[in-house]
Amino acid sequence: MGDRSEGTALLLRLFVAGEGPNSREALANLEAIRQRCLHPDDVQVEIVDVLEDPLRALEDGVLVTPTLKAYNSPPVSIVGTLRDHQKVMRALGLPHHESGRRGAED
Repeated sequence: MGDRSEGTALLLRLFVAGEGPNSREALANLEAIRQRCLHPDDVQVEIVDVLEDPLRALEDGVLVTPTLKAYNSPPVSIVGTLRDHQKVMRALGLPHHESGRRGAED
């Protein structure tokens, strides 16, 4: 998938289950990924805690957490802690800085 067009906002919704270790890791990785983007302000992030709002997860077809869903783009769903930053950014089509810590492989 190619890079996203400049000026096109991307809505990312991260579904987590409370404050567990996988939820915390996914949150931290998503913020690191957003900061590596060439235009981090063009990436909007919404966090949905499925323990507090389980119907929202079901409405979006989320059965496993953590799950990242991309909107305003071709549909993308990524399950896991998002630790491989390069793969996540490629899947989302986000232009990014090549330098920086590369996430570990899943």
